[in-house]
Amino acid sequence: MFSKRSLPVLLVLLCCALFIGFRSMGTNHADPPGKYEKILHNVADILQQVHYNPKKINDEFSKEIFSKYLETVDVEKNVFLQSDIQALKKYELKIDEELLGGTVEFVPALSEIYKKRVLEAEQLTKEILAKPFEFQTDETIIRDSEKLEFPKNLDEKKDRWRKRLKYMTLERFADMQENQEKNKGKEGFKAQTAAEMEASAREGVAKVVGRMFDRLKLKYNDDERFNQFVNVITSTMDPHTTFFPPRDKRYFDEQMSGRFFGIGASLTSQEGNIKIASVITGSPAWKTNEVTVGDVVLKVAQGANEPVDLTGFDVEDAVKIIRGSKGTEVRLTLRKADGSVKVVSIIRDEIVQDESFARSAVVGNGKSKIGYIMLPEFYADFENPRGARSAVDVAKEVIKLKEQKVDGIIIDLRNNGGGSLYDVVQMAGLFIEDGPIVQVKDRDGKPSILKDRDKSVLYDGPLAVMVNEFSASASEIFAAAIQDYKRGIVIGSTSTYGKGTVQRNIGLDKETGMFSSNSELGTIKLTLQKFYRINGGSTQLKGVASDIVVPDVLEKSKVREKDEPTALGWDEIAKAQYNTWKSPYDLNQVVRNSQERVNQNPAFNLIKTNTDWLAEQNDRVYSLNLQKFKEEKKKVNSTVKQIEALYKLSQELEVESIPGDEEKFATDPDKLTRYKAWKKNLRNDIYLDETINAVNDMIYQQNLAIKKSADSKLEKSKQEN
Repeated sequence: MFSKRSLPVLLVLLCCALFIGFRSMGTNHADPPGKYEKILHNVADILQQVHYNPKKINDEFSKEIFSKYLETVDVEKNVFLQSDIQALKKYELKIDEELLGGTVEFVPALSEIYKKRVLEAEQLTKEILAKPFEFQTDETIIRDSEKLEFPKNLDEKKDRWRKRLKYMTLERFADMQENQEKNKGKEGFKAQTAAEMEASAREGVAKVVGRMFDRLKLKYNDDERFNQFVNVITSTMDPHTTFFPPRDKRYFDEQMSGRFFGIGASLTSQEGNIKIASVITGSPAWKTNEVTVGDVVLKVAQGANEPVDLTGFDVEDAVKIIRGSKGTEVRLTLRKADGSVKVVSIIRDEIVQDESFARSAVVGNGKSKIGYIMLPEFYADFENPRGARSAVDVAKEVIKLKEQKVDGIIIDLRNNGGGSLYDVVQMAGLFIEDGPIVQVKDRDGKPSILKDRDKSVLYDGPLAVMVNEFSASASEIFAAAIQDYKRGIVIGSTSTYGKGTVQRNIGLDKETGMFSSNSELGTIKLTLQKFYRINGGSTQLKGVASDIVVPDVLEKSKVREKDEPTALGWDEIAKAQYNTWKSPYDLNQVVRNSQERVNQNPAFNLIKTNTDWLAEQNDRVYSLNLQKFKEEKKKVNSTVKQIEALYKLSQELEVESIPGDEEKFATDPDKLTRYKAWKKNLRNDIYLDETINAVNDMIYQQNLAIKKSADSKLEKSKQEN
């Protein structure tokens, strides 16, 4: 069902589909366009017709794509030579022509050069790693590739690889020496000479590099490079406009829904092998009695089809091909612990990722009972009406906490990257009376206001929202609404991520129409709208500024939207009509009290000081001299350890499970272990501790107000009598 609010977007998409249909009818190709041409042309048409703020596809755009794509394919700038870049320059001003209807030539031409240069680089690394390194020479390495040019010639390329491999070996060698010093004299410990350690370190690097080249040769194929090229094009419009090949789109949907169809086993990567890390009790893999933790997954086949060799695959890529439709067969070729190889047939079934769903606990530091709700993402199963919804699950957790008679509630949105817009509106409505939650505007239209229309309030007590630099999109909408209504306090980093844009998935097949978000050509996740707070300001770029700022190690890191070169700008629109919450406590006083505690807290002050120092280390060059390397490493490790120690509280917080929650994991030992680890981490969370303090201030003021009101009524009653 589409709401009236969706009509403008649907009309735009319909017009776009018709435009592309007529445009393709009028295109005169000497040969019918291939798959790459279809994808590229349709992506260009959609970007131009529908994107919120499209850049012109012209020579300037072409130059930008040319440069970005080269640096995306060769991130370390140690594969291509400058002569290769010069040879490819003839395509620099032709990418726009490829997008607007021409034949795709740039990526195939680049691929041919790339494959040749990868083989060349592999041979260079073998030659370099065949000889021992010495670590007495006073030389340095620049690890920030943005500060480098592509190598001028083969000698410069070899030297760049030499320094990289030397640095990797030096890291291992220094660790070995440190480990030997710690274990010297212990029974059973066998000491090694410096030469033996260097050889062992070099051998370890050779294995890592060998696996990397296996991936570049076997997994990173022409299709992968083309998909990467399309993504460079889309992300140049803005960081969140993305191209999904069909398999990646299915994986994205699974992450959003919290359910997928697979075998019920998690994977891990160890020494270049994809291994079974755990098996869910009762899952399809468990039922076979043939899949065991530690098994190496060598190949994966879809039913009776030719199996895919997983050499060079990373875990995420392996997961994508193991998952599939419910009821279908997947065959795993496994190498068992005894060395035998076995093919195991498994029928896929639904697996629910309930560990990514909302969960709660009762926390405190001796003063009161506080309800704590962690929400990792605003998940929603759009394909299943009875599937998991984050707003519904949070409501259930609130009810459970109220049954425990908590005095306040904390919503933890740290690292929550967003998700369902519908769910964040519903979730905000749990804590306020009816009213606007967020404003949304497309590139042409008047802003529309998304409202909570339910006058009831599920919870009306003290409320705090925890955020950090990775709280984005829907998380920012929720935090902004709570802040604008003065419903509670927002505590965390100076500001959240700053993603104030709305995306929708559009299929690329003209034949099936673009209303289907899944297509054989792939899907484009397109930025169509922008979010605005109900106070009129956009969350784009600026994010949500915390009421209470607590120092953290990522504050100086370039991880927010504002650090993205192609991010859309900040602006504002008219304020929506809304009434602020009438609290029995003074939020400004709560903020002042908390900020004073934070400012006087030695741990937070040291975190801030050390974080500033660590941020400065990112811009320096690194020494390849053993003595200097050890000194630099010692300083960094010492600072990191100090910060880690500061994160732990001297007195642990009280953390209690909601009755029945822990029992849910009784049949799955791995989940139970992770659940207990989650509770343990909460007990030592310095940020949660200060959030509890702030909520305690609200509770204190609220109780004081209630007492004053009761005393006033009693006094009035006495006077009347």
